[in-house]
This record gives sequence, C-alpha cells and structure tokens, in this order.
Amino acid sequence: MAELLLEIGLEEIPARMIAGAEAELGRRLSDLLARERLLDGGKVTTFSTPRRLAVHVEGIGLAQPDSEEQLVGPSWAIAFKGGEPAPAAIAFAKKAGVEVAALQKITNAKGEYVGATAQRKGRTAQDLLMAELPKEVLSLYWAKNMYWRANKPERFVRPIRWVVALLDSAVVPLEIAGIAAGNQSRGHRVLHGEAPVAIASPSAYRAALREAFVEPDVAARRHTIRKALDHVTRGITETPGARWREDEELVETVVHLTEWPTVLHGSFEPEYLALPEEVLVTVMRDHQKYFAVGDADGKLAPHFLTVLNTQVDEQGRAIIRHGNERVLRSRFKDAQFFWDTDQKIPLKERVALLDSVTFQKELGSYGWKTSENLDVANFLSSDVYDAGVDHDNGALLKAVTFAKTDLTAELVKEFTELQGVIGGLYARAQGLGEPVSDGIYWQYRPASTEDSIPPTVLGQLLGLADRIQTIAAMFSIGNAPTGSKDPFALRRAANAIVKILAESSLPLSLTQVVRSTSCLPDVEKLVADFMQERLSFYLKDVRGFAYDIVNAVLAAGADDVREAIARAEALATVRGSQDFIAISAAFKRIKNILRQAAEKNEDFSESSLSEATLKHPEELGLYSESTELAAKVAVLRRDHNYAAALEVIAALRPTVDAFFDKVMVMDPDPQLRAARLALIQSVLDGFSGIADFSEIVMA
Repeated sequence: MAELLLEIGLEEIPARMIAGAEAELGRRLSDLLARERLLDGGKVTTFSTPRRLAVHVEGIGLAQPDSEEQLVGPSWAIAFKGGEPAPAAIAFAKKAGVEVAALQKITNAKGEYVGATAQRKGRTAQDLLMAELPKEVLSLYWAKNMYWRANKPERFVRPIRWVVALLDSAVVPLEIAGIAAGNQSRGHRVLHGEAPVAIASPSAYRAALREAFVEPDVAARRHTIRKALDHVTRGITETPGARWREDEELVETVVHLTEWPTVLHGSFEPEYLALPEEVLVTVMRDHQKYFAVGDADGKLAPHFLTVLNTQVDEQGRAIIRHGNERVLRSRFKDAQFFWDTDQKIPLKERVALLDSVTFQKELGSYGWKTSENLDVANFLSSDVYDAGVDHDNGALLKAVTFAKTDLTAELVKEFTELQGVIGGLYARAQGLGEPVSDGIYWQYRPASTEDSIPPTVLGQLLGLADRIQTIAAMFSIGNAPTGSKDPFALRRAANAIVKILAESSLPLSLTQVVRSTSCLPDVEKLVADFMQERLSFYLKDVRGFAYDIVNAVLAAGADDVREAIARAEALATVRGSQDFIAISAAFKRIKNILRQAAEKNEDFSESSLSEATLKHPEELGLYSESTELAAKVAVLRRDHNYAAALEVIAALRPTVDAFFDKVMVMDPDPQLRAARLALIQSVLDGFSGIADFSEIVMA
C-alpha cells in the first residue's frame, strides 16, 4: 500500500473560506479513490493554512484490481446465422476483447442475446491521479473566485502558485492551472522566505513544514493559540484574575489567518472604558481581530490580545505592540467622537430623518418601513394580548418607532455591525425606558440559527414584526429567493421567525404572523408556503429530525411551531416499535386505496358508514375500536400528550391487520363498498392529526 500527498499552494485565501475548502478537498479525494477502487479503509488527513490546502492519504493501492465485466451484445439470431458467426458477432467479440469462440448465449426477458465476459485490467494509481486530481481540485466550490491567467478557462479563489503531488516518494506528473507538480513546497513567507521546502515523502510533510515555520495542522494551530492566550493573560499583572474573553468565532478566524501563530499583549487608556462595552469589543474584535480581556469579575479591562503570524524578539514585540496600541487608540477616539456627536440629536428627532434613508427603491424609505412595522406590531400585540400574555403595548410601539433611527447615527455608519445595539444604547442613555431600549437592542437577534432569541416579549415581537414585514414586502414586488440566490437574506429572516416562535412562549401561529402583514391573498399564500419551507428546514437542519418524520408532521398541518416540534419528538420516540411500523404501513395502504377510489369517482361519504351497513366481525371491530380510540387520542392531543396518543394509535394494529386480512374494501356491492371506504376514511381522519403516518419510510 502507498501514501499520497497533494498540496495546492496559493496566494492568501480569505480566512472564512478555508475550512470548507479543506473539508471538501479531503472529501473529493476520498470519494475519488474509493470510486476507483484504490482506497479501502485508508486514513485521510487534511491540512490548511492561509497559503495552502493539503491532503495526506494512507493505504492507497498502487493499481486498481483487475475485474470482470459481463457484456451483452446483439441478438443471437443476428450474430450467428446458420450456426456461423456473422459480422455482428465478430465485431462484438473484438469490442469485448475475447475470441469469437468465447461468446456465450444469454437468455433474458427480451430473448436470446450474445454475451461475453470481458477482462478489465486495472489502471495504475499514478495514471488515475494524473487524469483525475486536476479536475477534483478545480471543481472546488468557492463563494468568490477569479481568473488570473489571460485567455485560460480555470477559475479559483486565488492564483495557484505551486503544487506538490507525491505517491510515496515519486512525483505524480500532473499539472493544475499550468503549474507542474513537484516535491517542493514553501515555508513561512517571512520567517523562512521563498526558498523551496523539499518534501521527501507524504509522511514527512508535517515535519518538513514545521522546520520551515509552518504548522499545517489546523487543530495544532488552534491548540497553540489557545495555550498562548492563556499564558499571556496570566502575565497581565496590572489586572489580577485577568481572563481573555472566550470567542470561538474569533479563534477560528485567527487560526485561518496564521501559519506560525504567537500571541502579543497590549493595553489602552482606562478612560476609554467609559464608552459602552459593546463598542469597545466590536472595535477590537471585528476591526482589529483582537481578543478582549476581562477582570476577575468579568468586567472589561483595558487590555487586549492579538495573534501574530510571526515570531519576533522582545524588541520586535515592543514595536508591534506600540503600533497596535496606536491603531486601537485611534479607533477608540473615533468611536468616542461619534458617540458624543450622536447624542446631540436625540432619537425622537431622528425619526423624521428616516424619510431620507432608502429601505428599498421600489418600496420606499425607512420612514415607510417604520410605519408598516407599527401596523404589523400592533396586530401581533393584539393577538398576544387576547391570548392572555400581558405586555406593554405602548412600549412596544415606541420601540418600533425608534428601532431604525440609529441608521442615521454616525457611530452606526462607522460600525454597521452594531446596528440595533447602538439604537438600544442610545435609547437607554436618553431615558426612553428599559423595555424600549432592550427591545431595540435585541431586535436583530437571532442573527443565525445558532444565536439566541431576544430575552423579552417586546424584543421578540419587534423582531417578528420587522422580519415578516420585510418578507411580505419583498414577495409583493417579486423579490422572493430563487435557488441559491437570496440577496435580501429573506431565508435568514424567516429562519429567525421560526426560531423565535419555537423557543419563546409567544402564543402565535405561523398563520397569525403571516396575516399580520395584511398582504394580498396571492402574496400571503406565497409567504405562508415560504414559512412552511423554513419550518421544515428548522426541524431537519436545526433540530435534527429525520426527513420523513418532518414530512409526516408537516403533512398533518404545522401552524403552531412548538406543537410541531413536540409532535416530531413524540414520533421520533416511537417510530422504531414494531406496532408503529405496522400501523404506518396500514395507513399508507389506506391512503392508496382512497386515492384509487377517488380516481374511479367512487361515491361515499360519512353518511355511508353505520354499524348496520357493516357485515364482517373484523370491520365491525375496526369501527368500534377506532371510534373508541379516536376519542382517547383527541383528549391526549388536546393535552399535548403526543407520545401517549401515538401509543394508543399503535394499539390499533391488531384490529387493522385483521380487517385487511379478512375484508375486501372494494366489494362489488356499491353500498358495502361505500361503507368500507367511509370506514377507512374515518380511521385516517381520526388518527392523522399528529402526523401523516404514510410519510414514514420503513427500512
């Protein structure tokens, strides 16, 4: 068995794109080798840095195993006329690589044909890799890519500068984007320079790069960074008990920005702590990629940590520290200036300014948007109040009125990622009340499916109103998402609506949320379908339910998001039981019978069913037991005890089995046939409220 190393060297890749590309390249190579019968249980290890993507595969066969292939040719009568081989037989034998005498007669459903067993010699690994690896590399998905060679078709995220392709110690002579593969990589751009780094074999890859000040293993770089952050923080003696602020996303960013990471500590003047913490942390995190530091009580301390992509002596560290502190000081001064300037115009005076800020050119300004949001929020607030949830409607409408005013603030223009947060801070500073300021502050939560929802009812209602109004308005002018295109992030907005309904206690259904926009019926239908699609996504991709369980729940109706989740949980619990498997198969059979009856225009209704019209003990038994159990299921559903309800439904299995064993539904007697169709329809109606069991896929 052999080892393979493939390394693609590039100009610096955007950090956010590296992890996905690394995983995809490893998956592509693994799938390729498995598909070509060169890999059977071998180990695949991936690497990446800002300048490279690499895969090391152990346990590769040096050649495909030889194989046999059964070929079928022309009909026997055409190939052999009068017992002698005709031209068709000779041509087929040549194609199959066998003698005419080795041809066989094969009989199948279509008749007698000529067959042959062809021997296929396996290709060498080197030949396959030469032909296929360039295709796999250039097929990698990138959110943005580029041309860099004049009049050449290939596109990639950044120009390819070198390629390493080794099968054991031998170079695989392939070419990617005009770059011939070799055995020479490159080390750290500064610490090692542009001198080539020779790779003797795939197993020597990591050691060779580490000698050249490159750590190719992402997990190792992550570990190094975390240890260094801990170590440097312990050395901040000015703040006893100092701890760096845990930030997984920032850790991942700096992991993919560095090849040889070290950590540096810097400080800033304590007077800047008078600015809101959110502003300071955003400046450090989003603009400078610095880690914030807290004291023993968790309060922000006047220190920061930065991850360098180099290794320097103390003098060099002092120079870098001074430069970082100077840049941060300048950013903080700007933030302080914008904060002070913005306070000169209170939010109440900024409402009128929204008429000059465009929301969408075909719809209008943010002044229009605010007016629409007020109508939607009022509608939702009324529904929530009618359901018995007390809240301050006046505070809600005030929060909606001021929610977008920070778009006119200088601080938001400078730090756009703080939209909403700045508005909430300004509302608090200007004495508009905690409910109002909190609602504005949290209005854009959740920003993703991993994010938390607003912690207050007012914030939740504001978030729902803003998002559903945007969705309905965009749908009304034909800007619905199509395929992978969603320029207005409507899917993200809908995901947030579903998440708020799922994880809050708001007594609102999807229908209530959609109807709050008062859009036209055709638009309302489109938006409602869109929200159902997003609920399906939430149940499958966020909550992890199997696709058939989700389909079963949605097919039974899923207007109440929390109820849909509860039904899916109950269904997932019982789906493995034999009784449930059998009853699901029976429901599928019932639906098929009813569909065929509808296609034949069979005439039956609820009035067709009565004990007097039924003859067999099995159909009388099904009528009696299903009526009794349906009443029990209705009570359990009302109490949201779906697991118990499903157990009751599964208990119907013996009776249903007996019915189908002994009774022919489509009886020649029209009256009896109508009664039996009405009976199985009543069974379907009485037990399909939790889920459409016919959607469950049986292994």
